Amino acid sequence: MKELTLIKKAINGNKECLEKLLIIHGNQLYRTAYLYVRNREDALDVVQETSYKAFLSISQLKNEEFFLTWLTKILINCSYDVLRRNKKELPFNNMTNLTSDSQREKREEILDLLEAINRLNEKHKNAIILFYFHDLSIREIAKALNLPESTVKTNLRRGKERLKKLLGGMSYNGEKIISRSI
Repeated sequence: MKELTLIKKAINGNKECLEKLLIIHGNQLYRTAYLYVRNREDALDVVQETSYKAFLSISQLKNEEFFLTWLTKILINCSYDVLRRNKKELPFNNMTNLTSDSQREKREEILDLLEAINRLNEKHKNAIILFYFHDLSIREIAKALNLPESTVKTNLRRGKERLKKLLGGMSYNGEKIISRSI
């Protein structure tokens, strides 16, 4: 079944279709939640809470083409709820044990990037995560964050500039996050 058909059926009350959609997007939701809360258990809690809230409010979604944007907005809010509840910074843990020199270097690059992203202010962090890690368009980010598109572009540009400074002007090889144009 096409995703758009699943979304339409979910909006009309078919909970099984919503469940299928959550399964389809589950990995992406988890990765995004992890970028915010920085720990496996909390990321799983965020995804679970997001799913619960989606089940409660799917009928309120007006335009099926913005399903993923709507779901991401719920996820971001749930992530911030967890962070507020914890009121602490979480360490970088649960990273895969990498043994070779090249894998260690890649792990260090990932850790440096995650640390730099975590140091961004909230508006830049949201724009960077949604654009580069969630692959949302500027328009979708603007809708999810209730901001004008020009503000999202500015936040992305300033976030990239800040990341370049934090990373010492180096780009991250795995995602090429710093060099991707807006």
